[in-house]
Order: sequence, then C-alpha cells, then structure tokens
Amino acid sequence: MKKFNTTAVCIPEKHYMVDLSSRIEKIRTMVRDGKYFVIHRGRQYGKTTTLYALKNRLQDEYVVISLDFQVLGNEGFSSEAVFVQNFSRLLLKRGRGTLCIPKMIEEQLKEYSQGTTGVLLNSLFDTLSEWCGMSEKPLVLMIDEVDSASNTQVFMDFLAQLRAAYIARDTENEPAFQSVILAGVTDIRHVKHKLRPDAMHKINSPWNIDAGFSVSMSFTAPDISGMLQEYEEDHHTGMNTDEIARDIVDYTGGYPVLVSRMCQIMDEELVPEVFETPALAWSRWGVDEAARKLLGEKNMLFESLTGTIRNNPSVRKALYEILMEGKPVSYNLDQDLTEQLQMYGYIRNKDNTIAIANRIFETRLYNLFLADEEMNDNPFVNSAAEEKNLFVKNHQLDMPLILEHFVKTYHMVFGPLEDKFKEKDGRELFLLYLKPIINGTGNYYIEAQTRTQTRTDVIVDYLGHQYVIELKIWRGPRYNEEGEKQLLSYLEYFGLDVGYLVSFCFTKKKKTGLDKIAIQDKILYEAIL
Repeated sequence: MKKFNTTAVCIPEKHYMVDLSSRIEKIRTMVRDGKYFVIHRGRQYGKTTTLYALKNRLQDEYVVISLDFQVLGNEGFSSEAVFVQNFSRLLLKRGRGTLCIPKMIEEQLKEYSQGTTGVLLNSLFDTLSEWCGMSEKPLVLMIDEVDSASNTQVFMDFLAQLRAAYIARDTENEPAFQSVILAGVTDIRHVKHKLRPDAMHKINSPWNIDAGFSVSMSFTAPDISGMLQEYEEDHHTGMNTDEIARDIVDYTGGYPVLVSRMCQIMDEELVPEVFETPALAWSRWGVDEAARKLLGEKNMLFESLTGTIRNNPSVRKALYEILMEGKPVSYNLDQDLTEQLQMYGYIRNKDNTIAIANRIFETRLYNLFLADEEMNDNPFVNSAAEEKNLFVKNHQLDMPLILEHFVKTYHMVFGPLEDKFKEKDGRELFLLYLKPIINGTGNYYIEAQTRTQTRTDVIVDYLGHQYVIELKIWRGPRYNEEGEKQLLSYLEYFGLDVGYLVSFCFTKKKKTGLDKIAIQDKILYEAIL
C-alpha cells in the first residue's frame, strides 16, 4: 500500500504523489533546446523528486549523468585535484549502476580517480568532451545539492569550465553536454556574492549562461486533489477531495513538503488518537488538526527558517515589521534581503510587496516572535493561562467571555490606553492572551488580506469551529461602521453567524467593556478598550 512521503525522493510506485508530468515536459523542452539552468528552490521543495522523474523521462533519448554533490563534503572541494578525483569516482560509481560509460572514458576516469597525477579541471572537461563526441545519444548532466560546498573557488572554477564548454559548443562546434541542470537551495549568483562581496563579481558570475527556470514547483489545489483522488480510491474515506485540497493549499501555499506532511498526518496520526474514523480525519476539522500538529513539530524546514532569523538580524527585523506591524515592504529582487528570503522560499510577491510564503510559516513566525514575551513571566499571559478552563464550554470557545476578560486584564495590568499605543501593540497583546487558551487544542492565523497598520483579522480554528476577530483602532463611528461591514462580508465568506471586534479606543467618552450588536442576520460582539 502506498504512503505519503516527506523524506528524500518520492517514487510513484511507493508514494502518493502529485502528477509531475506537465512540469517534466516543460523541463524536457528546455533540455531539448540545449539549455543550461539551475533549479533553485527552498528546502524540501521537491527538487530531488523532480530530478528523479526527469531522469526517467529523458533516459530513452539521452545519456543522463545524475550526480549528488552532497556526498563530496567540504573536503571534496578543497582543491582542483581533489575535486577531479572525487568527481571521477562519482562517475565511476554511476557506471557500476545504470550509466554506461565508454571503455576509453572509463580508463581515463580511473586514472583521475587515483589522484596520483594531480589532474586539473581542464583535463577532466577534455575527457567529458570526448565522451560527448563519441556518444550515440546526447549527454545530459544533472547535479543535485549543487550548493553543498558552492562558496568555494573550486566550485566557481567548475562553473567556469561548464560555461566555456557551453560557449565552445555553440561557437566552435565542440562536443559538450546537451544540457546541464543544477539543483540546490542557493542561487549560484548569490553564492558568488558571498565568496567575493564586491558587486562586480556578483554581476560577472561564471554562470551567466543560465537560461532561467520559471517552471512552478508549488502544488495547486487541482494537483493535490488528483493525488487525494488516488488515495481515496484505495481507502474510501468519503472525503471531498477538491475541498480538502483547497484547505491544504490555504495553509501551505502549495509548499510540497508541507502538503505531503499534512496529508501524512491525516493518514497516519489522527485515527484513532484524535478522530474515530478516517472520514473525520479527512475533513476540514482534520485539516485544521493536521496543521496544529505540524506547527508543533521540530523539523529541518522549520529549523532552517528559525536559524536564518536568529543568525540574520536584518531578516528578523523585516519579517517582524511585516507580520507584527503590518508594514508594507517592497518586493525588489535587486535588494539582497528580498533575494535571500525568496531564495529560501520564505516569501512571495504579492502586489509588489513582500508577503510570507504561506500560513504555516506565518503562524510559526508569530509563535517565534511572541515566545520572548511568553518566557518573561508576563502577567498578561499568566492571567490567560490561569483562567483557561473558564473559556471552554462543550468543546467550544466562549469567545465573548474571552474578550470580556481580555479587556479587564488589560486595564488591570496596563491601565488606560495612551496616545503612544499602536495597533501592533494590541495585536501582540491579544495573541499573547489568546495563545495559552487555545494552545494544544486549536490554532490561529492572521488573515493576510486584512493585515495592515490599522486593521487585522485573527482567525481561530478550535475543534472544528471557526472564530473571526477583527482588531482595530477606534477612529470614529463612520470608520467603525465600515469595519463592521467588512467583518460581515468576512462572516458570509466563512459561513458564520457570529463575529467579534476588538477596538482600541482613545476617546474618554467611549465606554469600555463588551457590547453585543445585532446587524442584519449576524451577531457582533465588540470589546472596547
């Protein structure tokens, strides 16, 4: 029986997978056209799986040399001679498998692999050119994890040799690879910038022959639905595959490993621990529970995200301003910070401003930014944690009571609002109060469409129930009415009858506390501070 897979390569015979055929055909066209290019995407973005599928698609038309630079280690790039020795050993190892190496080429590679003659890169590439010239099929070189030691001079010299061969192929009719495909997290041009920090070297990268790679590797809702339909044929859960696929995309933005991990959790971890039947596990309720479990995990992807933030104060500052302050930051790939964040798959371009790539990353970052306050024996957090049992009735949140206590606790701890108060302060305090109440059972996210410096919608998922809370600064009756209308439309979208507002008000005439308002066929609870 097939399983969902989140480690290494996905194999169609063993794993439930998104259909990659249309993507593979687009890449195959690039190979046919003789392109040299890099597939650089964030960690666990399906690069290795894509290369595996591409190799299987190309092997009838081409001799495909598929290598992994990760096995070389740092020492493998310590000098030209050492690199040539290890590169030759990699090729010979492939020759003991499915790769057919001509006898003459094999003998030369064996000599290089001994490392006794100190052979340099130009000799290795002369041998590779000979192979290309004598082969009945064109050669395609694919290298995975190409950035394993890519901030070394040897790697840059390797790229320069590939570039020289590419140019000689087209200008001197010299035999060379039909196509070269390099895959890794890091953009090679960015690696050059790290090795030599002056901007000129970044512009004059030896990989300026790159054709560019624009094939989307994110999963769409139809992609995921197709995968779930195959699963449904095997397991008969009764799920609505289209709806579940859309819900998964809402959380993950189509980030491949996050999609697979959520499906894996619903398949393997929710029955019978959380739900009695697979039908419940493969419902909207199950998607929310899978997201909650995923957000509580430690894994390589999250560790990479938090590590990048801890090691780069400018990255932390930018993400904090985007999330906590609602500050718009222009999306400009000529700016180093944007380039780095995009390279690692943490952000996306939304109307020419930076947006976090997906809801899972957003919530993980919110949790990280709030963690410092939670660890500081904050009386606000302590109060919510102590009163947690008051707020859950019949497996539902008593949100009006939560808001009422939030107002009382705020005034008890901080007193009246002051003019220096900003909307971001209220957002942070509300999330700090909310987190210990829902922690371990529910989750929350911030609606990106409404996250600004003046307005934020917090969506809470708790045991299959949703709660929409709008946070805003009171700016008069007219502005408040507009906010109510926006919240009503949002309730319509979610199919809810009750919504909640938290208004931070500076006018002394406005009474603080909790009000219940009936508008049209909806009920709004407004907490006023």
